Amino acid sequence: MKTMYKFNRMEFAGSLGDLGTLLPIAIGMILINGLNPLGLFLSIGFYYIVSGIYFRVTVPVQPMKVIGAYAIATGISASQILASGLLIGLFLLLIGVTGAITLIGKYTPKSVVRGVQLSTGVLLMAEGVKFMIGTSKFQVLRQVAEPYLTLQHLGPVPIGIIIGVIGSIFTFLFLENRRLPAGLLVVLGGTFVGLVLGNHEGFDQLRIGVNLPEFLPFGLPSGADFAIAFFLLALPQIPMTLGNAAIAYADLSEEYFDKASEKVSYRSACISMAIANFISFIVGGMPLCHGAGGLAAHYRFGARTAGSNLMIGIIFVALAVFLGVHALSVLYLLPMSILGVLLLFAGGQLSLSVIDMKERKELFVSLMILGITLASNLAVGFIVGIGVAYAFKSDKLNV
Repeated sequence: MKTMYKFNRMEFAGSLGDLGTLLPIAIGMILINGLNPLGLFLSIGFYYIVSGIYFRVTVPVQPMKVIGAYAIATGISASQILASGLLIGLFLLLIGVTGAITLIGKYTPKSVVRGVQLSTGVLLMAEGVKFMIGTSKFQVLRQVAEPYLTLQHLGPVPIGIIIGVIGSIFTFLFLENRRLPAGLLVVLGGTFVGLVLGNHEGFDQLRIGVNLPEFLPFGLPSGADFAIAFFLLALPQIPMTLGNAAIAYADLSEEYFDKASEKVSYRSACISMAIANFISFIVGGMPLCHGAGGLAAHYRFGARTAGSNLMIGIIFVALAVFLGVHALSVLYLLPMSILGVLLLFAGGQLSLSVIDMKERKELFVSLMILGITLASNLAVGFIVGIGVAYAFKSDKLNV
């Protein structure tokens, strides 16, 4: 029987693998949308720990990216963000408890699942490159590539590109090294750069204490908040959550962990995400989900057991409880380009899932979903992909 919990360098390195997805959206929603840092980081840490204990394998915790991207870009209110999390939580609970998600997953063709994984992987890789060259939405809004470093250029070359290239080289060289895991090396190296070259924003206000979350820190959302959240945030997010955070995630977990992931099902993933969003709503955090990309990131950098969940979960809980609203000052030490390196390699790992597509028609569906995703969004690609896959099965289409 395999050990459910391991606490070693590889697990710790793997636990850090998805920071590239998690931190930029989390920090953006705190700074731009006014979410509560204490509630946000506490809910993330708690979700990591509880999901790891229950599922007994490595489990990713991610922000809902459609909601996060739209919220940061438009600056909508914290109450509207929380309302969207509650609405999606109710929807996920409904389809999870009734078993509707099991039927959806059963009749979702494998080519569509692989297309979702491929598209998510490519998006992560593209976002990783953007973080290195300084063109991600968060960096554009801050109007600087490395907002927390004092040095922006080394000669004519942006410092982010230099850090990103060096980080990528070290990641590639140490990717299979168990004595010095690549994820740990890159994150520690990035933190060292932040200590040496960082502007140390907020360090003068750091105080260690015991901070407890405030329940409903923004009060109950109004009817207008729920209406805006439903049409602008929840509806666009739901197809992506079903395709990536439930179906593609559960399938990838089975692929990685085989029988050890028997508790990870479409149904349990939905119920798990529902509970997480109810808790996040209560303490003022952001909408949370699982995700195939997050799992690929953790796995690529060494996570193989639920021990990785406990380690990263404890870190986030400690940041929230002991530093409270000032926890951001510690996270600012990690350069944006280092987060880009993590995204680049995590995306590559997830994109490779498409290599088991042997049939020409199946590969076409996966690639078509990628094309639609790049032209529009993943939700549209997921929906169209299902239709095309079934058209192939009924011999109404040929390629």
